Amino acid sequence: MTTAPDTRHLAALRTHWKRHKTFPSMAKLAATLGLSSSGSVFAVVGRLSEAGYLERVDGRVAPTRKFFSYPVVGRVRAGLPQLASQETFEALNIEDVLVRDPNRTSFCHVRGDSMRDAGLLDGDVVVVEANALPKSGDIVVAVVDGQTTVKYLRMDASGAWLLEPANPAYSAIKPNDSLEILGVVVGSFRSYRR
Repeated sequence: MTTAPDTRHLAALRTHWKRHKTFPSMAKLAATLGLSSSGSVFAVVGRLSEAGYLERVDGRVAPTRKFFSYPVVGRVRAGLPQLASQETFEALNIEDVLVRDPNRTSFCHVRGDSMRDAGLLDGDVVVVEANALPKSGDIVVAVVDGQTTVKYLRMDASGAWLLEPANPAYSAIKPNDSLEILGVVVGSFRSYRR
């Protein structure tokens, strides 16, 4: 568990990472943490390393997976309200939930509303796993006759593959020439505020 000052230092380091997409050098750590002595910097780095947020890599201080984790504050009902809980149960990294294999994972922005009834809305980001064996009923990102789309993969009565939307305003797509599955959609996310 981190102390209150270390929580502020961790917040300063996370803010620096978000702005610069890099970790400050040892020379710049003091300014980033708002400290005046190198001894204080080493003490904070030591405590954050012991807590699992930082590590030394090739003589530099680097963030760990825990650095990018955020607290999960219980569960929240989407139905009737429940008593609020301030207890933190765990820390969670978004990558742990959405990325099974980083070497086969990519993201795609959803455009349009043909998959709205599957919960994929315009502007959402889908998490796509390449080289996953697709099966009928999977949501896939596919190239059909040279055009990319996200749809359900289905097999018709004759055994031919087709792409099915999740909105009755759209028709199923049967390939005229070619169908290539780029990957299976394994998750999605959206931002409500930008």
